[in-house]
Amino acid sequence: MTADRYSPRSGDTTYDVESYDLDIAYRVRTNRLEGRAVVNAVAAVRTRSISLDLIGLRVSRVRVDGDPRTTYRQSTSAVRVGLPRTMEPGEAFSVEVVYAGMPHPRRTRWGTLGWEELEDGVLVASQPVGAPTWFPCNDRPDDRARMRISVTTEAEYVVAATGVAEPPVRLGGRMRWTFVSENPTATYLAAVHIGRYRSSSQGRVEYVHPPRLRASVERAFADVPRILDTFESAFGPYPQDTCTVVVTDDPLEIPLEAQGLVVFGSNHLGADTARLIPHELAHQWFGNSVGLATWSDIWLNEGFACFAEWLWSEASGGPTIADLADEHHARLRALPQDLVLGDPGPDLMFDDRVYKRGALTLEALRRTLGTEAFGDLIRHWTTRHRHLLATTADFRLCVESVSGAPHTALLDAWLIDPALPPLPPRPGAARR
Repeated sequence: MTADRYSPRSGDTTYDVESYDLDIAYRVRTNRLEGRAVVNAVAAVRTRSISLDLIGLRVSRVRVDGDPRTTYRQSTSAVRVGLPRTMEPGEAFSVEVVYAGMPHPRRTRWGTLGWEELEDGVLVASQPVGAPTWFPCNDRPDDRARMRISVTTEAEYVVAATGVAEPPVRLGGRMRWTFVSENPTATYLAAVHIGRYRSSSQGRVEYVHPPRLRASVERAFADVPRILDTFESAFGPYPQDTCTVVVTDDPLEIPLEAQGLVVFGSNHLGADTARLIPHELAHQWFGNSVGLATWSDIWLNEGFACFAEWLWSEASGGPTIADLADEHHARLRALPQDLVLGDPGPDLMFDDRVYKRGALTLEALRRTLGTEAFGDLIRHWTTRHRHLLATTADFRLCVESVSGAPHTALLDAWLIDPALPPLPPRPGAARR
């Protein structure tokens, strides 16, 4: 059974993953990947078989709890594994999968996603369904698990990945890099980046980048410590164990967040793209800590991250939250009024109107509740759901809990009605 109607060919609800242990050997020069994945899981229902998502890579062995009699059948998008016995709800089991091939992105309605070769290295951009291009997984946004990722590659390359890094180990002419994440991580937020990189640090932030770009990276990301301090004041303590900024030598269409990590292209180092930095950092709270239960609630990721852009703008002396909200509200009024923010559908889930209307929903609440109560609301939201799944219904309950009223009419107008509602007056503005 699949989990999410936005990605009906992904995921299996008959079990939940507790942890992934990935051991990957990769050769940059030939784009050859050899992997061993151990998936530790628990049955959610009574079942005799499970499905693991895997695309473009060939399985050579599967073992359930070490049993050599394990059977499996591979299709173009998944591996169906026969369990050696019927698993009852709550029963734990372990699946070992050995696989190999030349990984490549998958084509989807959202573009090409997953493991992608650069001019001289690799990046992983999995949101929303690209994870199966490099490891067998239960590719559901709600099935988050601990992760251990080991990558062995040529010694001249550096690896950055999801999790806390262990010291790399030299194996002849190759290096083995290992990363461990105890925080529950969605498959789409697991990432690997490989390149001829060097690293530098600024406080708690590690920068991984081509040596030639060091000065540009230090200049472009100089405000990151202040951004994090601002967000901690507004959203609560930084929720991840790491804060790694990867900059590729290649230009990228867009930057992208992963768990404890963000990646930017060499084209994202100018003042014209500076607003993207607070947006991606904010996802460490919204999306990576407070996680999606279903893709239909994508505004809880993107609307909050967009609002965080406005928050940093105001805090750093730029245009205020209210000014930016009024500006973007005027722009949205000129666009088609056919988007339901609380359920935009798979084709519109990454539409810019989801980002901006989501942020405007928060601004409408801020103007209604007042700045102090709104601040309490956001901190309660991030604290109550830290490293947990959340839904729009949970957010409505949070609004009612903090403010003492459900504000149903306001939230329905912004989340359910396609027509763009007016913004409430700014606090202190004269009413007509």
